[in-house]
Formats: sequence, structure tokens, C-alpha cells
Amino acid sequence: MSIKSYNPDGVWKPFGAFSIAVAQGSGKIVHLKGQVSLDEQGNIVGEGNIEAQVEKVLENMQAVLSSFGGRMEDLYTLTHHVTNIEAFMRTGHIRTRYFQPPYPVTTTVEVSRLYHPALMVEITGSAEIPLDRYKEPNSDESN
Repeated sequence: MSIKSYNPDGVWKPFGAFSIAVAQGSGKIVHLKGQVSLDEQGNIVGEGNIEAQVEKVLENMQAVLSSFGGRMEDLYTLTHHVTNIEAFMRTGHIRTRYFQPPYPVTTTVEVSRLYHPALMVEITGSAEIPLDRYKEPNSDESN
């Protein structure tokens, strides 16, 4: 099995031992690293505002998928880590702007905190991008 990791242009750069996305096999399964509410420079967006953070996280996921020729509809599984599940449950209207049926299978877990105390949500996912759309993203690092 061949796995390649990527840190595509258009999103923040990793600062630890992880990749933003991993493509598996012939290039149609893409695993996205958990996205948080960071802009391209690594600054937190929406501090104290769960809606702004969810919006930025989904924008980041969309940017990563787009770099592979993917779309949000290609996501088939998501895992949400949130610091306040009640607040997060009130952000469903934001998700409907990014997802249409059939929705990805989803798991949501409340955690005591994320790597930075100002972050309120982290979402990871896996997508299957059709081969006729799949492309290798531009990246400053791949292996």
C-alpha cells in the first residue's frame, strides 16, 4: 500500500509531527488531519466564537480537499472534537452550507481542551475523490 502525505498551499503549515492530508492507494482516498480554526499564517480565527471557528474549520477542510480536486461532498466520515458540545450543536446551520445529503457519517466527542485553550473545535475526516477529478496538490512538502 502506498501512502503519501501533503501540506498543501492555502492552509496553515504543520508545526509538529503530522501532515495536513494523506492520500492512500491509487489516489482517491484522502485522510484529512484534524482541522482547527487557524488562518494561513497560523493565527486563531474566531476566538471565543464557536460559529466563527466552525466556519473556518470547514473552510480549511474545503481548501485541503480542493487542492486534491475534491469537494466537501467527497467526505464520507468526520470526527468532531469540541470543548462545548451544547454550543457546537447550535452550529448545524453552518454545516448545511457545506454538506448536502447524503451526509458524511459523523462522530462528535466533547474534550476538556484542544492543543491551544482558545480553540473550541477540531474536525478530521476522510474523503473518496473520483479518479477523474483527483490531482496531486501543490505542496511545500510531500513524501
